[in-house]
Parts: sequence; structure tokens; C-alpha cells
Amino acid sequence: MKFVLVIAVVLVAVWIWRNNRQNERSDAPGPAPRRPASPAPMVACDHCAMHLPQDEAVRGQRGVYCCHEHRRQAEEAAG
Repeated sequence: MKFVLVIAVVLVAVWIWRNNRQNERSDAPGPAPRRPASPAPMVACDHCAMHLPQDEAVRGQRGVYCCHEHRRQAEEAAG
């Protein structure tokens, strides 16, 4: 009977030890968070007024547009 009690105590001790080790790993700080990219300058489409990043805008003779179709429509209406 003593043997069973000793085994039970050892198993409980190992279980507690393993739980504490898992908690220590989860408490460790992870990798540092990445800094978000700086915001891109925004422009408004001269046809539909939708805002989009400046580097994605389509440049036309009369301004900037969100797509080639809006540039074509604006230039046909003006010319």
C-alpha cells in the first residue's frame, strides 16, 4: 500500500511540475510587435471622389483617377 501511495505522490508532483513549466513558457514574452507601416498619402479620384493611396492612382491630363476607365470617361467628357 505504501508503494501505491508513493507512486501517486510522484505522479502528482510530476503533473504539477509540468503544469508550472507550461505556464512559464506561456508567460515568456513573444517576439516584439512589428511597427505598422507609415500611412501613405491619399488622393481623391477626380471622377468619383473615392480616396485611394497616391501610388495606386492613375494619372491623367486633368487629374488623378482611381482607374483607367474613370480617366477615359473624364477626358472624353472634357474634350
